[in-house]
Amino acid sequence: MTQHGIDLPGDGAGRWEWRVFGEEFGTADDRFAALTVERVQESDEIYLLSAARDATVKVRDGLMDIKKLQRVNADGLEQWAPVMKAGFPIPAATVAAVVAALRIPEPALARTEYALDELVDELAASSPGVRAVDVHKRRARYTVNGCMSEVTEVLADGHPTRTIAIESDDPERLIATVREFGLDFPANVSYPSGLKALLSFEPNRCAVIDVGTNSVKFHVAERGTGGGWRTLVDRSEITRLGEGLQESGELQAEPMRRTVAAISEMASEAARSQVGGIAAVGTAGMRIARNSDALVASVREQCGIEIEVISGEEESRLAYLAVKAGLGPVSGSLVVFDTGGGSSQFTFGQGDEVDERFSVDVGAVRVTEAYGLAEIVPQERLAQALDAIASDLARLDDRPTPDTLVGMGGAITNLTAVMHRLETYDPAVVQGAVLDLAEVDRQIELYASRTSDERRTIVGLQPKRAEVILAGACIVRTVMTKLGKESLTVSDRGLRHGVLVARFGL
Repeated sequence: MTQHGIDLPGDGAGRWEWRVFGEEFGTADDRFAALTVERVQESDEIYLLSAARDATVKVRDGLMDIKKLQRVNADGLEQWAPVMKAGFPIPAATVAAVVAALRIPEPALARTEYALDELVDELAASSPGVRAVDVHKRRARYTVNGCMSEVTEVLADGHPTRTIAIESDDPERLIATVREFGLDFPANVSYPSGLKALLSFEPNRCAVIDVGTNSVKFHVAERGTGGGWRTLVDRSEITRLGEGLQESGELQAEPMRRTVAAISEMASEAARSQVGGIAAVGTAGMRIARNSDALVASVREQCGIEIEVISGEEESRLAYLAVKAGLGPVSGSLVVFDTGGGSSQFTFGQGDEVDERFSVDVGAVRVTEAYGLAEIVPQERLAQALDAIASDLARLDDRPTPDTLVGMGGAITNLTAVMHRLETYDPAVVQGAVLDLAEVDRQIELYASRTSDERRTIVGLQPKRAEVILAGACIVRTVMTKLGKESLTVSDRGLRHGVLVARFGL
């Protein structure tokens, strides 16, 4: 199918891909040297690089060629799909697809069509983070264990490197092949990421917008001189996007209006902060709603930002990345959970190894609306809500008690702020704090006996979270009891920090 000169792919999923960059690959070099090369290809290409890490934008054989990251599975394998192939000069209407892939502000286009050099000049003028890189490739192709494989010599703007890629429809076969060749699994580096690392091309300042069922979170960070990120802005706006979603299955007009307004202000603040890139993700509410496309379109039109609605599995992976970046190495068995307005994500691991990830549609907004927990709640109805949460979290039953349980998300950080009576939220106090079951039970009784207006007077509680905090506390309690933990470690980091790590690197 073709639209605006863009060749769009069919509905079939692409192959799973794994790639690594480097100069020497040890055992893998020896194994490939013993094989028969099936085909050798050489090409000259131009890659357009920006802060975004979820698209490949290049020019090959005179065609603008865009591939977008579709999925990342629990093992870190990636599926990419072609979304555009168009010849030059390309019409101005088609430039929008390039801008969306690079995740940069859409420029005010002065031409009706663009040659390649004109397009690069236009994009670089509107977003200084855009860079065109000349890349020469010499690819040696093989078939290994039924997997498509290639060893490529790369010269990017005069800088040499090598890359090995393995692809297959069967992820288990792919992983087995990577390990058989002695390669460093689960490391997986996309072409844009590998080129940017080679050329030391990374944005100094980036922003993340996390569009949740209850709130929109905004994070701006600057790359530190010693590595890692330094937070410049970290705030949230409660827009209650999921209000009415439980009954209708759709996002309602007023919550969408509030959410677009919040994102618009965040986009303006990001521009004032001169960020090199913005990544925006949508979670459970947008996954569930039948009309999420309407919100995506409104944000694209009014804010120039593309929201990526991520899967529950990807949300779990990003939450785990956030915890690891914030708390550092953790020994023994580890469970990380992130409870939000529409769902809760769980990741089970052992040290640095991830064993399992999943998402459950249990969130504070959904539970609040289903059981009327926004005001004073009789004990009988509270018990009903707890029973329902326990039933919905049955996947946690009969699991061994982990050595460490880490909780994250607005409910947990608010419970912690109330525990410490923080009149002004202090992430340094919340990060790494220990929240025990007795304190959670105390706060459940506190909220159940008060109206939402009375809850807003409680020191430490974010006023706009007053309606949903009881449901959030009940979810936290249920997770702790099912996993046999009397306490958990609090992570002030959230999905937005995981997106920062995954999309823009450390």
